[in-house]
Amino acid sequence: MAIWLNNESKILVQGMTGSEGTKHTRRMVASGSNVVAGVTPGKAGQDLDGIPIFNTVGDAMASTRANVSVAFVPPRFAMGAVEEAVNAEMPLLILITEGIPVHDTAKFFQLSQNSGKTRIIGPNCPGVITPGVANAGIIPADITKPGRIGLVSKSGTLTYQMMYELRDIGFSTCVGIGGDPIIGTTHIDALQAFQDDPDTDAIVMIGEIGGDAEERAAAYIGKHITKPVVGYVAGFTAPEGKTMGHAGAIVSGSAGTAAAKQEALEAVGVKVGKTPSATARLMREIMTKG
Repeated sequence: MAIWLNNESKILVQGMTGSEGTKHTRRMVASGSNVVAGVTPGKAGQDLDGIPIFNTVGDAMASTRANVSVAFVPPRFAMGAVEEAVNAEMPLLILITEGIPVHDTAKFFQLSQNSGKTRIIGPNCPGVITPGVANAGIIPADITKPGRIGLVSKSGTLTYQMMYELRDIGFSTCVGIGGDPIIGTTHIDALQAFQDDPDTDAIVMIGEIGGDAEERAAAYIGKHITKPVVGYVAGFTAPEGKTMGHAGAIVSGSAGTAAAKQEALEAVGVKVGKTPSATARLMREIMTKG
């Protein structure tokens, strides 16, 4: 069992013939993922290492029964790529692309909400991995092993670090949700999915300064999540008013600070580490008790 990505996942890659699409398609295949198709308009009939390429997502789904799309498309083409996947009723779309205008993200996220058929993860995210089973995106497949920890993170780099630090215990699924101001899948969505997953025993939640996503997640945890959660908030030393990394990581006045997020999480029983390594130690204590 895993959330959103399992041994029944059939992956297609939008933008497979581009440099990033080609490179990461080969990485996904090498890690054991079942990549069944690529989509690049005008290149139907071609293939990449034997993987057939189609002109549209709809054609690829009809031919291969793909049920996960990973999109490696330039920002200016992201709107069209998402619309195509949503119109084809692709169940899961993982949007790796960064630099997509916020108004485009708002528009296509609303489109997916209206359809009710497509879950979007991202944009500006590293993807999803169920270690030892499937890997959809750019997350390294060889830095951890299967286990019973769930991980949801705004940061790609911190996703990798946490996976590595707890590699001896392992993960059920790791989800990078992205750090843009508007994203398709939230901390709350992932928390509930891990809560419902019988093979996840505890959850690591990684956030960062800016916005109120972590505070909302804390309120949700207090009401709905019974599994142990540990947290980390990137940006304890960030200067006020300065954008740090992700587009959403900016503090305005007292809103969105790491300290405020830590306080909200600890108020509902979530232990928060001041560093990624300290957070890993907190999770290790939970998983090794008894």
